[in-house]
Amino acid sequence: MTQHAPAGPSTGDAAQPAPPGPRPRRVRPAKLGTTVVEQLVDDIVRGALRPGSALPSEGDLCEEFGVSRTVIRESVKVVQEKGLVRIEHGRGTQVTDPRQWNLLDDVVLTSVITHDENATFLDELVSVRMALEVDMAAAAARLHTAQDDERIAAELGVMRANLGSAPDFGAADVRFHDMIMAASRNRLGRAIVNSIHDKARTSMRYHGDYNEPVMRQTLDEHQAISDAIAAGDPDAAAAAMRRHILDSWSRRRPGR
Repeated sequence: MTQHAPAGPSTGDAAQPAPPGPRPRRVRPAKLGTTVVEQLVDDIVRGALRPGSALPSEGDLCEEFGVSRTVIRESVKVVQEKGLVRIEHGRGTQVTDPRQWNLLDDVVLTSVITHDENATFLDELVSVRMALEVDMAAAAARLHTAQDDERIAAELGVMRANLGSAPDFGAADVRFHDMIMAASRNRLGRAIVNSIHDKARTSMRYHGDYNEPVMRQTLDEHQAISDAIAAGDPDAAAAAMRRHILDSWSRRRPGR
């Protein structure tokens, strides 16, 4: 299948585009700074403001958003902290290369997922998630306690009891994985996976549709993971987790 380059983030060395025309006036929001930050991040991620180009002037942004210069300055500083712009004295504020963006930042991650037209970023996200969860499944098999086994089995039971309710099944699915990560005692890995997974799950293109055949297959895959952990078999737990994440993504990936 031919893959087309996304219209959003670009890391190429293409010539700089012509300066953009006047930008439309935004509707004045309730939370001024938060909305300005989110809109600027979204404009950069979707390519309306290209890498290497200058951010509109303070005056133009004040007019566009209907806010004061103080709000604009503080908002631009926040965007700079996220890695999307660089403030240079004498040169204004420049949009940075996507390789400098903080992709674990909530606002940036949400926007990148939203504009990931060809699911290439979601592929990367799944790859990172798989590497961490496979390792944590193996660790859980080595370190699990009886209480860990009970918590994992309980979420598996909730999934089994909710084959007729996709929302409840999905919520238990997330908790099942979280209980395994908790059993691994890897706090950082758990925090990273939960952060990226929570943002990705807001996208229909990531979580796809649940139906009964898919839920039953997911349940079987989870049972294999649970059995391997309870048996104290790290290799089997890692293999079962790897198969589950890869097979699950292949079933629901956009354009599969």
